[in-house]
Amino acid sequence: MSTSPDIQLENLTLSYRRHPAVHHLSGRFAPGSLTAVVGPNGAGKSTLLKGLMGALRVDDGRIRLSGIARRDIAYLPQQSELDRNFPMQVLDLVSLGLWGRLGAFRRVAGRDLERALAALAAVGLEGFETRAIGTLSGGQLQRALFARMLLQDARVLLLDEPFTAIDARTTADLVALIERWHAEQRTVVVVLHDLELVRRHMPDTLLIAREPVAWGATEHVLTPENLLFARRMSEAMDTHAPVCRRDVA
Repeated sequence: MSTSPDIQLENLTLSYRRHPAVHHLSGRFAPGSLTAVVGPNGAGKSTLLKGLMGALRVDDGRIRLSGIARRDIAYLPQQSELDRNFPMQVLDLVSLGLWGRLGAFRRVAGRDLERALAALAAVGLEGFETRAIGTLSGGQLQRALFARMLLQDARVLLLDEPFTAIDARTTADLVALIERWHAEQRTVVVVLHDLELVRRHMPDTLLIAREPVAWGATEHVLTPENLLFARRMSEAMDTHAPVCRRDVA
């Protein structure tokens, strides 16, 4: 890979559905880091990922991308955001990972088809090419979405609750794939709810409750005191509060 991607947040504030969801967040996703984003429901975790990929306008502050363009960022949404009734086969879904290079209308063939089939095999879906995505279980669909990310070959990967409502075996297989990306020095940011999984597999953690609570090595972030503070911040949230701005020295 070329210059390592560096993502810095400077007093960042983001809104979702016209309500402030992330307030005054400053910090850095270092090149090659693997970071869990955790916090109470409604803490702004998913909003943060959408801001990083450029899907939300920045209300205040800045997202500074160095050594990377938005097209180099891959994003895995929550399964609840996907239309599973769309008439698409598994191979077509996975091949969407090639759009950035091939465009929307070029046929997937030759070496590209081989890569798509290899990605399916890598996630345990060999032989599923012609299955309709609506017939897949939650775990099978998530495997297919990870195969799509494999084809994207992105330098930064953003995953929003990738292990919700899937079986333990699938979770273990996909965690291993995330660790492989980390070993390849890709920058990975994962929204998670399972704190034990975070403690076992995620070196760094950002704990937020709309405002940042702690960001750093996981063992220093996921302390009882920090988790209690995040819960109390969440309980005190005003979902209708206006965007506030702070001057940064």
